[in-house]
Amino acid sequence: MDALLALENGKWFRGRSAGAAAETAGEVVFNTSLTGYQEVLTDPSYAGQIVTMTCPEIGNYGVSEEDIESRTPQIAGFIIRSESPIASNWRSEGTLRDYLVRHDIVAIADIDTRALTRTLRSGGAMRGVIAIGSGYKPEDLVERARAIPKMEGTDLVQTVTCAEAFDWSGGPGPDGFVVAPGHKGTRPLRVAAYDFGMKWNILRRLTAHGCQVRVYPATAPAGELLASKPDGIFLSNGPGDPAVLDYAITNTRALVEAGVPIFGICLGHQVLGLALGARTFKLKFGHRGGNHPVKELNSGKIEITSQNHGFAIASESIPADVQVTHLNLYDGTIEGLRHTTKPVFCVQYHPEAAPGPHDADYLFSQFVDAMEATA
Repeated sequence: MDALLALENGKWFRGRSAGAAAETAGEVVFNTSLTGYQEVLTDPSYAGQIVTMTCPEIGNYGVSEEDIESRTPQIAGFIIRSESPIASNWRSEGTLRDYLVRHDIVAIADIDTRALTRTLRSGGAMRGVIAIGSGYKPEDLVERARAIPKMEGTDLVQTVTCAEAFDWSGGPGPDGFVVAPGHKGTRPLRVAAYDFGMKWNILRRLTAHGCQVRVYPATAPAGELLASKPDGIFLSNGPGDPAVLDYAITNTRALVEAGVPIFGICLGHQVLGLALGARTFKLKFGHRGGNHPVKELNSGKIEITSQNHGFAIASESIPADVQVTHLNLYDGTIEGLRHTTKPVFCVQYHPEAAPGPHDADYLFSQFVDAMEATA
């Protein structure tokens, strides 16, 4: 079937459908990962966004239930250059097209994703519409794109968080291990985790590092988490504008004052930064991919990291009692923070990967060390 992608700046692309026969709208962004498209599809941080994959061929290894990062695909739409005609992998349980159709995800293929990515890189992430079928006028879709609410000021966390608290029982994952080196306790460490749109591989890595995790909805009061007497608090990734999450910022501030070790990733990093007194801003086109270099300032070590965010913490707003620990080597933006007197730290990137490199898995060990030190 015919398909059209229209952007708010007036540009449009004609291609063909690679998924559900419907219409969708959202913020159009790009991801530079070569693999991991199923993890991208199911990452709740992409709620409200149409994702462009810069890798030219997508779908060649099919899909597998082992690779999902949440209960269902979360993205608003999917854009690819070339849809692989075969799914060749011993783990594959079906084709990408069948997976997209089954989960009602609108996708467009056979467009010039290089030109689209250059447009987004130059003009910034922008609102767009994908429409499947004939009879659509590009100018009409452009107007629809311009009417979409902007990502700034939008709370998407409450659309993806869990409905009620639950204990993670999914295990450490196929590549995990029960107790990581450095965990000295005889019992699992109890972690209370806020679900702002959490990827499951975070839960797998916490489990692999000897933690027992109970997951709470994003709006759960801080007192409810503290009542479980956790050894540590985890703040997850998630979608949307962190500055509008008053409930999350207030609860996180109370948890910091309680003195419990806290570890935040991605949106959790931004929420923690806001709770500590910093400010956030929207990046031009964001950081999304599996090959972003980050410098750990204490050791000078360079990590290749997995990233997915459109907002960042403003460096000039960092309070005196908060230390910057990591910097992005592409643009110098803040990638990590640590409180100088409290057991609180966070990173903007994704140490759990899925997809991406495993350079930063040591951060889970640091969280374990912080919990053991205060237990």
